[in-house]
Amino acid sequence: MVVLGVDPGFHVTGYAVLKKDSGVAYLIDYGCLKMRSTDHLSVRAGQFYEFFKNKIDLHHVDQVALETPFLGKNIQTFLKLGYLRGILYLLADQNKLNIFEFAPKEVKSSVTGFGGASKEQVAGMIFRLFPKVAEFGGVEKNDVSDAMAVCLCGFWKAQQNPVFRNS
Repeated sequence: MVVLGVDPGFHVTGYAVLKKDSGVAYLIDYGCLKMRSTDHLSVRAGQFYEFFKNKIDLHHVDQVALETPFLGKNIQTFLKLGYLRGILYLLADQNKLNIFEFAPKEVKSSVTGFGGASKEQVAGMIFRLFPKVAEFGGVEKNDVSDAMAVCLCGFWKAQQNPVFRNS
């Protein structure tokens, strides 16, 4: 089982990949995709598609995990994030992947035990579990830790709901 967790963003997108092998979970890839805000949205959407298509192929991903979007003050940002989520749904369909979505409270509760946890509390738990993730700085650090938290939720969910495929 290989799970890709994604925290989409048009400037910085965090991602993490967990693999279960012989009953042990391994963090096999994590980081962020940075895109220039001066590039047209269509260019960034293409970069996003290619980046995650390559990750899915490289790691033989079979599960994708996303956090449900939060409608903040800027409706345009919310709508634009929908483009990236649509790309992930397209990639899931093209590659016959399972896709899981988690509400922000569900992610926080799963990782910290408290659905009202702050971003810092979630990140703190992730950094304790995966110390190398803490090496990222600034905004990228939050995007990577958020993606890692979502990835963990997808990993745990996939174990609760195993998928059986015919070879």
